[in-house]
Amino acid sequence: MIRGLSTAIRRYSSVSANGIKSIGVIGSGQMGIGIAQVSAQNAKIPVLLLDADEAQLEKGIKFIASNLEKAVSKGKITASDREETLSRITTTTDIGDFGDTDFVIEAVSENPSLKRELFLNLDKITKKSAILGSNTSSISITKIAAATSRADKVIGMHFMNPVPVMQLVEIIPGLATSKETLDVTLDLAKKMGKITTESADVPGFIANRVLMPYINEAVYVLQEGIATKEDIDTTMKLGTNVPMGPLTLADFIGLDTCLAIMRVLHTQLGDTKYRPSPLLVKYVDAGWLGKKTGRGFYEYPSKK
Repeated sequence: MIRGLSTAIRRYSSVSANGIKSIGVIGSGQMGIGIAQVSAQNAKIPVLLLDADEAQLEKGIKFIASNLEKAVSKGKITASDREETLSRITTTTDIGDFGDTDFVIEAVSENPSLKRELFLNLDKITKKSAILGSNTSSISITKIAAATSRADKVIGMHFMNPVPVMQLVEIIPGLATSKETLDVTLDLAKKMGKITTESADVPGFIANRVLMPYINEAVYVLQEGIATKEDIDTTMKLGTNVPMGPLTLADFIGLDTCLAIMRVLHTQLGDTKYRPSPLLVKYVDAGWLGKKTGRGFYEYPSKK
């Protein structure tokens, strides 16, 4: 059931860009709520946030509210900015409510079959002028688009985590993506306060074609007993001047996400250099997915 979308659209449609009067975001996990926040806060466009789990939606909205409250306390935004941003975000558990959205961004699990099924349904539900975007970090946009009757209006928008903090969005046109769709998407990302890069539609795009093999190799170094996890991370952090080491970064990304991307690289590119580390597979099988589950390569005690 949709809550309050029409009021939000009427109130804020005058400030939306390129005719985009509403954005639908699918998935209220870390990425989805981040995309919803920058859409509402920076682009000032009403957002309809979808998740099958009502409790997850409530948790997501509380997290956004907490982020905004911290920004107010630091003097980055006003209390009025916070309230206006929250008023632009509405929630639903029914994908049928996406019928009037102008731009949809999905942020569901990195599963090719799941994404294709989702886009097949979106194609039936959304108006024909709507652009359908995917936050996939490695899966072919062309393949996702083939599930629809509007391949020219399907595009990749790969946001970085945490979305409100990280400046970059990778834009990935599929084989049939039109120039108009690309231009609208680039402008929308700019309105969200992002810097964009454009990648060809190949597995991993730019960021994960470089990043994931680096993380995977670090897991191999740990697996082979070459160094401890602490020494691996310290070496790369201090030796290459990055904010965190590869194993800590993997924990923050989610080991299941890292494994899913490595499997895409391995199966799609066919090179053994992309073979996922058996230790990475073992951790995922054990449910040690990183910070979000309290344990990955490191342990993260729950806050009381």
